[in-house]
Amino acid sequence: MKNKHLTFNERLEIEQGLKNNLSFKELGRMLCKDCTTISKEIRNHIVYKNFGAYGKPFFDCIYRNKCEFRDKGIKCNSSNCSHYVQEICSKLSKPPYVCNGCNDRNKCTLTKRLYDAIYSQNEYTSILSESRTGITYSKGEIERLNTILKPLIVDKGQSVHHAYINNVDSIICSEKQIYNLIDKGVLEVKNIDLPRKVKYRLKPKRKKYHKIDKDCLKGRTYQDYQEFIKDNPDINLVEMDSVEGNKGGKVLLTIHFVNCSFMFAFIREHNDSQSVIDTFNKIENIIGLDKFKVLFPVILTDNGTEFSNPTKIEISSESNEQRTKIFYCEPGRSDQKGSCEVNHEMIRRVLPKGTSFDDLSQNDINLVMSHINSYKRKKLNNCSPIQLFNLMYGNNIANKLGIIEINPNDINLSTNLTKKKD
Repeated sequence: MKNKHLTFNERLEIEQGLKNNLSFKELGRMLCKDCTTISKEIRNHIVYKNFGAYGKPFFDCIYRNKCEFRDKGIKCNSSNCSHYVQEICSKLSKPPYVCNGCNDRNKCTLTKRLYDAIYSQNEYTSILSESRTGITYSKGEIERLNTILKPLIVDKGQSVHHAYINNVDSIICSEKQIYNLIDKGVLEVKNIDLPRKVKYRLKPKRKKYHKIDKDCLKGRTYQDYQEFIKDNPDINLVEMDSVEGNKGGKVLLTIHFVNCSFMFAFIREHNDSQSVIDTFNKIENIIGLDKFKVLFPVILTDNGTEFSNPTKIEISSESNEQRTKIFYCEPGRSDQKGSCEVNHEMIRRVLPKGTSFDDLSQNDINLVMSHINSYKRKKLNNCSPIQLFNLMYGNNIANKLGIIEINPNDINLSTNLTKKKD
């Protein structure tokens, strides 16, 4: 039987073929695979490397060879230069999408995109392993367990054992599986609701993430998204993502409006699906359902487990009406919602990677986003995102959600913005 999956040896042949500048059709004939299989394999397993060339450091600013500020003796640092614009090699927008066989690779200082057989195989086996693990229960079965267990354990203080043995005919799993579901954060019952369990200090374990709804991608793939956009070309696009602080600590939910580069950010205690649902419910309560539908007609996000309960985001908890539509990027293709990355880079100017968000409040995050959204952009014809957002949606929505316009000369995108003054 013909194997549909690529083997490690076949990946090595692809890597060698790319170095020899073989086309996808030539690689496909060599491996007896369709050329689209080769194309998907390469595009789904690209490694990004930031290194320079012989005698030249890595530097990917489009103005690197003719920057007027460098001439004045100012040391260039793209991470804090307001004039920095990333340059991406035009050759990478067409096959083979990688730099493996590029003749100019040794003198190029831009970000390199490479296909590496070892990296590709490791990523493939990791994805394959994840697809075979997780929650085997349907969304309806989880909701039924919550209906039975939450009133008994959370509201009445019963133990899992007591609740289980008295409702064994109604519960679809074993007592051990209930504990496992609680540990994984799938049920509304949490470990803190089990008094005896929280008395003991357990050995830390590596956290495993599980999809809440294993069928969440049905009708919500990137291909479905493209068809939806094709049928609704004038619809306003919204992208959603997460920005982490320290592992296990508070995390940001970012909501980006593509048409005006405006972004909201909301602090969450944990990076779980319930906190995302709670955030959208809070937004609806503040601005109302009608405005919510106008703001969020369609949302594109990635495959993070915090976004794996799309129905609860799509349906209003108050009126039970559909309020938005969720779609997902392809696995490993965060570039399909890449327009939010500019604002993420600005967030990282104020809150660099490794910074803990645990001491920050929503007011702190609103302050950060007010400065970022007031920052004028060349691509917006020197307007700021908040100016365009207010023009499109009215002046009240941003203010109601905590975002205000900052005077241009007062904008601060440095790490001292959120530091508490004595």
